[in-house]
Amino acid sequence: MSVNATIAVRSLSKWYGSWRALRDISLDIAGGTCTVLCGPSGSGKSTLLRCLNGLEEWQQGEVAIGGVAVGYKARELRRLRRDVGMVFQHFNLFPHLTVLDNVTLAPRIVRGRRRGESEDHAMHLLERVGVAEHAGKLSSALSGGQQQRVAIARALAMQPHVLLFDEPTSALDPESVKEVLDVMIDLARSGTTMVVVTHEMGFARRVAGRVIFMDKGSIVETGAPDEFFDCPCTDRAKAFLGDIVNR
Repeated sequence: MSVNATIAVRSLSKWYGSWRALRDISLDIAGGTCTVLCGPSGSGKSTLLRCLNGLEEWQQGEVAIGGVAVGYKARELRRLRRDVGMVFQHFNLFPHLTVLDNVTLAPRIVRGRRRGESEDHAMHLLERVGVAEHAGKLSSALSGGQQQRVAIARALAMQPHVLLFDEPTSALDPESVKEVLDVMIDLARSGTTMVVVTHEMGFARRVAGRVIFMDKGSIVETGAPDEFFDCPCTDRAKAFLGDIVNR
């Protein structure tokens, strides 16, 4: 898998019972870019993101990252999870472990790195995201914004080729939102391949290379941020953006 792994999705469809959550999704995401998935609740954004990491199975279509097909066999998923990092809405840290142990656990177990090497790298990452001074604390003792930054460091510790973010700021207070977005902006500008599900349209406009607007399980519109926000092509996108502006 290349360092700037590309993502290819072809004719992806998924059902939950009789409800079709994704409808023939096809897209290509270039390595080294930041792509934002946006749209109303229930539009399929998070479902699509979870398919990219093999967290959701689908009934039709194909997904490949770095030319490697995403599959469901245990060995395929282990390989995928080594190279694709995921940052969730609710952090998913181990509350009984210190911040440092949360960040070093996967590199030691999955990649077989020595504790000293893992801790040195973890401290560098914690410094990068601005929480190094909390390395010895239990993760449960941190604020939401601090925990989310630890979660980003944990994902980075595996040195993934792709980072997926599923509404990483939606559970945070406004001050913490800025702290987390600043870290994500730094990652995007460093050339990290990122796919971000978010309602933070300011972030999308400022950082994304492309915005993908979804509704009812389909891609309705896609384009550069300036094009999407200033001149949306579809009535559905215009209505969505109008709702955001008027909130």
